[in-house]
Amino acid sequence: MTANQLNHTTEALSFSGEDLVRDIVLQFPKAADYFKGQRIDFCCGGVKPLAEAAAEKGLDADTMLSDLHKLAQEHPVLEEDTKWNGASSEELVEHIVNKHHRYLREELPLISQNVTKVFRVHGEDSPHLAEVYRLFNLLREDLLKHTAQEEEIEFPKMLAYSANPSEEALAELRGLLSGLEAEHDGAGEILRELRAVTNDFTPPEHACTTYRLTYARLEELEGMTFEHVHLENNNLFLRYQ
Repeated sequence: MTANQLNHTTEALSFSGEDLVRDIVLQFPKAADYFKGQRIDFCCGGVKPLAEAAAEKGLDADTMLSDLHKLAQEHPVLEEDTKWNGASSEELVEHIVNKHHRYLREELPLISQNVTKVFRVHGEDSPHLAEVYRLFNLLREDLLKHTAQEEEIEFPKMLAYSANPSEEALAELRGLLSGLEAEHDGAGEILRELRAVTNDFTPPEHACTTYRLTYARLEELEGMTFEHVHLENNNLFLRYQ
C-alpha cells in the first residue's frame, strides 16, 4: 500500500459518543456496514450523536466505539473511500446519477418480476407476501419518480447555483431540498417495513430459489438506497444549507 493510497491523514481515526453518526460514516465509510448491522440509521437519521442513536436502540455506546476503533485499525481508509467528500458538486451529481439512479432504473424492473412471481406462486401459503408486494411497488413508484425529478429539476438547479450563486436561488434550493429529504424519509420508512415483514429478509426454510433470490435482491436494494441517500443528505445537500 503506497502513501498516496492512504487517506489524507495517517493518524488513527478516533470517534466519540458526541460525533454525529453521519460524520463517522463520512470520515470512515466502512462504518456504514457496521451501522447497518446494528440497525443504526446513518442516512436519513444520521444527524444525531452516536451515543443518542445507540441509546434509542438499547445498545451500549462504549461497546460500539470500541468496535468502530477496531474496524478502523483493520480497514485503513483509502483515498478512494472518501473522494466524494472533496469532489465538486458536478462530479458528485454525475456519480449519483451514473451509479445509483442507473441501478434503480435497471434493477427495479427485475426485482419487480421476482416479487410478483413469488407473490403469485407462494402468496396463498405465505400471506405476508401480499404486504411485500404492496410495499415494494409503493417504493418502486416513489424512487423512480424521485430520481427523475432530481435529474430534471433539483440537480440542474444545484449546479446552476454553484456556477452563479445568488440568495434567491439558494432560498429556492433549500425549499426543494427539504422536500427531497422528506421523500428520503418516506423511502426509509418503507424499507424498514419491508425488513420487518420479511423477518430481516430471512426466507422460510421451504423457500424456493426464486423466493430466496427475491429477498436477497430486496436487501441489496436496501443497502444501495442507504448509500444513495447518505451521499445526498449528508454530502451533496449539505453544500446548500
